[in-house]
Amino acid sequence: MTVVSNASAFGSVQALKKTSKMPVIFLGHGSPMNAIEDNDYRRSWQSLGAKFGAQWPMPQLILCISAHWLTNGWWLTAMTQPKTIHDFGGFPPALFDQQYPAPGFPQAAQEISQCLHQPGSAKPLSLDFQEWGIDHGAWSVLKPMFPAADVPVIQLSMDYSRPPAEHYALGQQLKGLRELGVLIVGSGNMVHNLRTLQMGAGPNQAYDWALEFDQTIADYLQNGNLAALQNFQALGAVAKQSHPTHEHFLPLLYAAGAVDASETPQFFNTSFQAASISMRSVIWA
Repeated sequence: MTVVSNASAFGSVQALKKTSKMPVIFLGHGSPMNAIEDNDYRRSWQSLGAKFGAQWPMPQLILCISAHWLTNGWWLTAMTQPKTIHDFGGFPPALFDQQYPAPGFPQAAQEISQCLHQPGSAKPLSLDFQEWGIDHGAWSVLKPMFPAADVPVIQLSMDYSRPPAEHYALGQQLKGLRELGVLIVGSGNMVHNLRTLQMGAGPNQAYDWALEFDQTIADYLQNGNLAALQNFQALGAVAKQSHPTHEHFLPLLYAAGAVDASETPQFFNTSFQAASISMRSVIWA
């Protein structure tokens, strides 16, 4: 597969202007309640968003890969006004009342889809004009970051049936978008096991296996050993305990694929929720 590594590969994209290289972010989103509670996680997202337009340019477009949109093949949202999706249950009405009316960007979605290829084939990415929208993996972090909802958002789905290496490979194809004002945001969790939650656990309390897996992945990132991420299942029992299903790990592969090994990661939110959800987040800028 040809790896897209610079903006020239997206020469047919007329909807976006060339810019300096944008950061790439992976955010541990954790509980949906983080979107509305006044806690350290939400405040960190607010602080991060405030750096755009100051430390970094404002994005022309946010491309978000959320753990919560799984499809057959890979899709991009291409509607003009994506709906806010409340894809969860058992939470208070205040969470269901949340809306994130960020616009879509159909022209950019259509042009980008032609520049990207489904891993394992030469087919362009498919376009979704009405089914999906902005799910809570996306809006729960983007609303605190960009509360005005004035930056267009496109979501990229994930084909969970495909091996991790293909998700990383598609992430590599995204690199050139960073030079077109596109902020790439992966939203998941480095450890995510809902079966073993301990609701009374503090942010510095976690299972030994969760701590081990979280630190191993952090070491890969810190050492620029990005390709090792796609082989996370080789870590055995700690990987399986950390991700009984691994949809929350996959967005990290897209973010890591879109950066170079020489780029220095910066960690934040390096704590846990309920002992088995790692909130560790990383930005490459």
